[in-house]
Amino acid sequence: MIAQTTRTFWTALDPAWLTGPIFDKELRVSSRRRRNYALRFFYILVLTIFVAVVWLSVVDVQGNATVQQSRMAEAGKQIIMTIVLFQFIAMQVLAVVMLSNAISDEVYHRTLGLLMTTPINGLQIVMGKILSRMLQMILLLGITFPILAVVRVFGGVSWGYLLSSLCITLTAAVFAGSLSLLMSIENRRTYAVIMRAMFTLASFYFVLPLILGALVGRGFSAFTVVQSLQRSMLAAIMVHVNPFAGILITTARMRAPTMGGQAYSWPLQCAILLGLSALLLAWAMAVVRKVALRQATGQLDAWFKPKKRKRKAPAPTAAPAGEQVLGPIKRVKGPPVVWRELRAPFISGVDNRNSYIGLAATLVALLFTYVQSARARCLDEGFPHVLYVLLFVFIGGIVNAVFAATRITSEKESQSWLLLLATPLSDGDILFGKAVSAVRRCLPIWALLAAHLLLFVAIGYIHVIAIVHVFLLVAWITCFVTGVGLYFSTRFARTTSALVASFGVFAGLWVAGPILMGLYAIMNPQSAAPSQYLWIHPLVQTQIIMDGAGGRERVNTQWHALEYDSSHVVHHANLGPLRVGQMTYLLAMVSALFVLVGLLFFWRAQQHLRRNVFT
Repeated sequence: MIAQTTRTFWTALDPAWLTGPIFDKELRVSSRRRRNYALRFFYILVLTIFVAVVWLSVVDVQGNATVQQSRMAEAGKQIIMTIVLFQFIAMQVLAVVMLSNAISDEVYHRTLGLLMTTPINGLQIVMGKILSRMLQMILLLGITFPILAVVRVFGGVSWGYLLSSLCITLTAAVFAGSLSLLMSIENRRTYAVIMRAMFTLASFYFVLPLILGALVGRGFSAFTVVQSLQRSMLAAIMVHVNPFAGILITTARMRAPTMGGQAYSWPLQCAILLGLSALLLAWAMAVVRKVALRQATGQLDAWFKPKKRKRKAPAPTAAPAGEQVLGPIKRVKGPPVVWRELRAPFISGVDNRNSYIGLAATLVALLFTYVQSARARCLDEGFPHVLYVLLFVFIGGIVNAVFAATRITSEKESQSWLLLLATPLSDGDILFGKAVSAVRRCLPIWALLAAHLLLFVAIGYIHVIAIVHVFLLVAWITCFVTGVGLYFSTRFARTTSALVASFGVFAGLWVAGPILMGLYAIMNPQSAAPSQYLWIHPLVQTQIIMDGAGGRERVNTQWHALEYDSSHVVHHANLGPLRVGQMTYLLAMVSALFVLVGLLFFWRAQQHLRRNVFT
């Protein structure tokens, strides 16, 4: 009896009952993957670039030694703040991406149902998956902690800030990873999991607080003291469930320790995020068992099929004995791959109604922002339209990149790629059809952008030339992003790898590139290369276009007198305000360059289309 009690006690203390053999298996597999080591290398590389840029921007390398020493504390604050904010964003993005195929991998390999025949339970499956993937991100946080400790020697930063920021970052990553893991159970497509998780987090962290803040701010302004207290309680709740608000508050308090303001406790926020993560994981444990049992009994395909509305069955027609009555044959018109892709719905998923509800909610939120901006009497200025168009261009580029990088890998993962290659279709026909599919999936977002421009051009808040310039911008973004995505989709067998490679190119070109150019400009102030490089950045082009064409005063300006001032974005002493013709010429040249590069990637994708098809 004593021996049995002792054994039970030590078994309860052993963490293996929580993770089971899944955790050990995932660690062994991850240790053999080169991409994990490459991820750590590029993470440190990008982090080093950020730190170098911040250091050179704060400390004057050519100044007096006494001045440099006096700036050490400020440099330490800036560097630590940069590292904290960088890893706060990066950890959540990595958590969503790395856990987007946590359960779907088991579904694809037909091993989830087999796990139900073993002593492994749903708790061990879910916890083994999330803990093994989170361990990789904990290693990244551990890599940056010595850098933070060394920079802290400069002074100005307390250990409390390092500890609080580390805990907020870790719990936010756990929450994002738990949401991604839950969505991966009911979604076979990795890109669908990533997009839905990002959309859900953005709605929870940004859209919902903005809407509640606007509504509560108006409704409670004239009420009693008790309702004002309720308003402050609601604000405190929203702050404690939003890690972005928490990291901004802790950073502001680090820079100004005497700052008062909203009552905030980072341990309470971490506890709330861990509680929400536990609820998501408990939900995942319940769902993963159902999916595993359905796969074990051969009913998994019915689980993933979209629900269709029941229609009234047509009256049966008489058929000869021994013959089966078939429905009408759908004739293929035009290129087969294009025809097939065009027949697919704009929004697909497990339940299309949820996607349409999300689209309707997006339209309602957009209209709500229009109403609030109209009440603030700022729609006739250029700045709101800069923000709107920047948002549309950013989201459209991201969605285009995701769909382009998954057009072919999704065929490979569904085991239909070899059948498509066995048809008489040429490589160009296949790629053209996939490109049309990727572009078509982005049409709802570009349609919102076009509707915004046409609406406010008709009202008189945006100059009509903005339509031409934004069209050139969207054209080269679509061609370039689609070509890059299709190329990596042909080179890799897994969707996650193609997505990471595609976003690596875009991040290197439009994130790391400007940072390196900024570092070069600090060391060589007379060089014009950094300013010229920024002209290929889509967000910079968007800001210059809308700054020059947005606002009522711009609409009333004659075409020949319209000016585009790029000095606040692209710093170059010899480049003054641009006229409409000069701006159109520059945009046309950049568009032609990126269209040619996109076609080059398309050609390379065609060359690799039938290589390594069995890997």
